Amino acid sequence: MNYYFTGLLILALTILALFVEPAYPRNEYLNEYGVRCGEMEISTERRDTDYNYSDSSTNEQQGIRFTYRKYLGTDCKTSKENVAIKQQLELMKMCGRVNSNPSLAHNENFALLVSKCRGITPARDNTRPSDSKSLWDDMKDEYKKENPDIKLMGDKKILKMPPKDFILPLPKPKNETE
Repeated sequence: MNYYFTGLLILALTILALFVEPAYPRNEYLNEYGVRCGEMEISTERRDTDYNYSDSSTNEQQGIRFTYRKYLGTDCKTSKENVAIKQQLELMKMCGRVNSNPSLAHNENFALLVSKCRGITPARDNTRPSDSKSLWDDMKDEYKKENPDIKLMGDKKILKMPPKDFILPLPKPKNETE
């Protein structure tokens, strides 16, 4: 058995473990989704070159470089609008919870969130029946009234509770000859 390979493998995994960072969760809905319009970079460069022919001369060159990178994909304005719309939709969904919790207004950690949600009233879903039953249950009840002799799934309980005075049977004794 070749122990050199095993040793190198353990050494490589140990070195790799030194450079690996843990994965942390992120809020994707408030992220910019990688929207980058372009990057501007400024750099300076200096080159020293020594010529050692008949006379020892030195050549120095200095320069400044401007670099602009434009990323391919949708244009910058559309990408920024899409990010703003996603953030506004998320605020619209969550501001009802924020505004209904008055303790958040007194907590300085949530000052920005409270200021963004100020004046937003949540729209209520008024399509649910007042008895909190679903539309499916209402339709099923109507169908059962029209067809009383039909058995529907969920009409009877499969497991019934035994009466309180019910005595469970004793287990069968084991035969010691077997």
